[in-house]
Amino acid sequence: MRSLFDKSGGYRKLHSFNFATLIHLATIRFCKRFIPFQEDPLGKTSGQMIGAARSGRQNIVEGSERAATSKETEMKLTDVARASLGELQGDFEIYLAERGGIPWSVHSADHQALSALNFPVFEHTDDVLHDYWAWFHREKQAFDPWLNSDKPDVFANALIILIRRAMAMLGGQMRQQGEVFLQEGGFRERLTQCRVEARETVPDNTAPVCPACGKTMRKRIARNGSHAGNSFWSCVGYPDCRGTRSIEK
Repeated sequence: MRSLFDKSGGYRKLHSFNFATLIHLATIRFCKRFIPFQEDPLGKTSGQMIGAARSGRQNIVEGSERAATSKETEMKLTDVARASLGELQGDFEIYLAERGGIPWSVHSADHQALSALNFPVFEHTDDVLHDYWAWFHREKQAFDPWLNSDKPDVFANALIILIRRAMAMLGGQMRQQGEVFLQEGGFRERLTQCRVEARETVPDNTAPVCPACGKTMRKRIARNGSHAGNSFWSCVGYPDCRGTRSIEK
């Protein structure tokens, strides 16, 4: 019988989640170092940037956990995560622009070097939480030359590149989630399918066997034709088997 609930969680194996985690931590560090409260013109730029970075990460978590019962919600939260990172990218662009800076060219050595870096697949034991953070702190060191830079323009440019990569990953996840929804349907459809399968597994002592394949039959009601509204026996293997029997009154 088909499972009622889809798989959920497992977000720590998503590359988008690991990049979003890196972006979140790096944004906190950037704001503490380069946007001190005294120089924040509205007193909230730093908080909004960190909030956008947090939203990008946390909505991946929530969307992954909600996947068990709602593909629609999973897709919406993935979209929110992507939009939050887009907002954060805009903040870093303005930070550079205010200081006369220009985002790195895609042909620059730094851009190409950062674009080539990836996280390996996360593997763990039964101690997932401990294993994850030990793994993350070890693997993030590859990004440290840019994310520990004392030059704010280098730090900001690096984050723009990482944000754009994470957004591209989330866009791919949304397309994949949409394809799965089209192929397998949502939670309500699974409820109906599982209920039908459960009903068909309950033996009916009055049901005959199918004359075509020998399987058990179940009662159905004709919806069309001259016998519309009348009950009849139908093979549980329908539509693969179309064996029927009439029900004697």
